[in-house]
Amino acid sequence: MTPEGLEERLAALEARLTAAERAAIRAQDRGDVENVFSRYMYYHNAFEDERIVDELWVRRGTEGVRSQYNDDGVYTDWDTIMAYHKGRPHPVGKLILHYTTTPVIEVAADGTTAKGLWVMMGLEAGLTEPAEADHIPPFFFAKEDVDGRKVWAHWVWCKYGVDFLKQDGQWRIWKFRCFEVARAPYDENWISFAAHERAEYEAKLAYFGEDGKPVFLPPVDGPTVTPSQPYRIDTAQHLLPEPPQPYAEFEDTFR
Repeated sequence: MTPEGLEERLAALEARLTAAERAAIRAQDRGDVENVFSRYMYYHNAFEDERIVDELWVRRGTEGVRSQYNDDGVYTDWDTIMAYHKGRPHPVGKLILHYTTTPVIEVAADGTTAKGLWVMMGLEAGLTEPAEADHIPPFFFAKEDVDGRKVWAHWVWCKYGVDFLKQDGQWRIWKFRCFEVARAPYDENWISFAAHERAEYEAKLAYFGEDGKPVFLPPVDGPTVTPSQPYRIDTAQHLLPEPPQPYAEFEDTFR
């Protein structure tokens, strides 16, 4: 083999090695991103939201931070976003079991950001003292009482669209959007439940805390950015949001 031929072969091998290293890094990044969001679900299901703040979100002062839970508006202040996770109790008799599936995850070619879309299925349940139940729409509750308290037991289906930022070598949640698709009490189907006039109440509700007392979201920082499409009997479903596509850097994609 001539010296020129050897040089060409070495150059080709170096290019292949570089491409393989990049592919390995991106595969590792993809797995790390998926682990971040899976940890989010495990912590949230166990009412350990303080760990979400400490371990999974970007740090205070990060530019572009954002969170949106419904179509009432968006949170763009780090402290307002973290208020959703702060001070959550461990209510006796309450159960949350959210689990995610069907991930589409794209890591930017520059390795600094990533985008993910998941489908979430799960259930939520708990008990509410009668005095608290008087202030909650009755269609939230089952017909039967247990231990003298009102029962709420719901199926829930959502999509989660999340943007991630690599910060100090660790992937962190940067922009968060929950798109609720459908909800239904255990003893009612999601079609008839969708017909209830519940949007205004649910837009303000964060969760049910101790004794089933409703805890409401703080005032939003701005108007809705990405609309959702909860199931309605008079609306056709569309692809919302779009699954992420490969991109080079964050300015090349959508938020």
